[in-house]
Amino acid sequence: MASEEEVEKKYNLITRRLDEVLGGDIIKGILAEGRSPKAYWGTAPTGRPHIGYYASLTKIADFLRAGVEVKVLLADVHAFLDNLKAPLDLVTHRTKYYEFVLRAIFTSLGIPTSKLTFVRGSDYQLSREYNLDNYKLCTLATEHDAKKAGSEVVKQVESPLLSGLIYPGLQALDEQYLGVDFQFGGVDQRKIFTYAELYLPRLGYAKRAHLMNTMVPGLMGGKMSSSDPDSKIDFLDPPEVVKRKIKKAFCEEGNVAENGLLAFAKAVLIPISELRLERRQGDTGEDEEGKESVKPQKPFVTDDAPEGSVFTITREKGGGPSHYRTYQELEDDFAAKKIHPGDLKANIRDAIISLLEPIRAAFLANEEWQHVEQLAYPDPNAKKEVKKKKEKVYHPPPPGKGKNAKPAPAPVDGVAADETRASDPPASQPDGEAVPA
Repeated sequence: MASEEEVEKKYNLITRRLDEVLGGDIIKGILAEGRSPKAYWGTAPTGRPHIGYYASLTKIADFLRAGVEVKVLLADVHAFLDNLKAPLDLVTHRTKYYEFVLRAIFTSLGIPTSKLTFVRGSDYQLSREYNLDNYKLCTLATEHDAKKAGSEVVKQVESPLLSGLIYPGLQALDEQYLGVDFQFGGVDQRKIFTYAELYLPRLGYAKRAHLMNTMVPGLMGGKMSSSDPDSKIDFLDPPEVVKRKIKKAFCEEGNVAENGLLAFAKAVLIPISELRLERRQGDTGEDEEGKESVKPQKPFVTDDAPEGSVFTITREKGGGPSHYRTYQELEDDFAAKKIHPGDLKANIRDAIISLLEPIRAAFLANEEWQHVEQLAYPDPNAKKEVKKKKEKVYHPPPPGKGKNAKPAPAPVDGVAADETRASDPPASQPDGEAVPA
């Protein structure tokens, strides 16, 4: 049995910076028994993953520090079911691509991949037992509940496909078949989580807890989406592309309500800085962070920043740097127009480029990953190789054959007219002269 103080410490670490927690008592009960909670975070390998994923992946560091056993689900079956976002022939390649990317991200953040278990949905979702449970769930769940559950996640169309109604049920069953105590995802998953809490007990399975983090908005406002190139930055985007996208990002002076750059600083950059500061102080709980990292794990501050600073704003046109210990201080200064939008963009841009640098380096050093990337996301503008038509070679027909051949004369006394027998004398005219041939 664990002490109350230890339980609270681990629970606070597991749930800090989250947007919402459902079933927190389940996690506390497991911690009180001295057991390690088990969790999973899943992603469907559809479009190219973008930097919005940092919000979830950074949080996994907290789980590992608290001794949580974490599984990463590469939901390939879900990817195909979601309104055919990923054609079946590409799903396998995209699943491999996602695993390459995720492992590189964890390594770049100093999060040990040896503590993570990667699982593909198709490894168990095609089993007899899983499918029987899916059929049972279909006899219990209503069309209304299934459609409502997937409304924030499954692509909505005028004539929804049946696959979109099955999607939430499979995600609920994953909790049972992955053997976890809680599922972690974005707040956009909330309706699927409550769907699972309602229907898993009706199948005779335990109710799980659900943890949700804030969704990172796009650079232009709204949701950061793989389908909108200008709203997101991909993990493999080179510095010049990052600069171009940040330059186009919406960042109105003093506006903190609709500012994707500030939101990214709050959800990603500040938490990463805090993790790195805690790592410097040796406060990593049960985890061994930083050993696999490929570059110094430095907070996003300048060398002259006071101890405890998590972000620095340097100014391009006059004025010294400003150092911040919390996100709220940064937001307050921007709201008071003490930070120019151009300076905010420049500092966010440089922080993102530094985050992506080790990931791009890992990609450029791995030929297999490069090959998988080409298969997973073929260039839609690439010219398809045109097969050359075989040149027809004229072969003349044999004598007497073909469409222009003249019919042979009828035989005379069993011998063709153009044949002469050597033993026959030439025919003669009445005057005794030979008939010319």
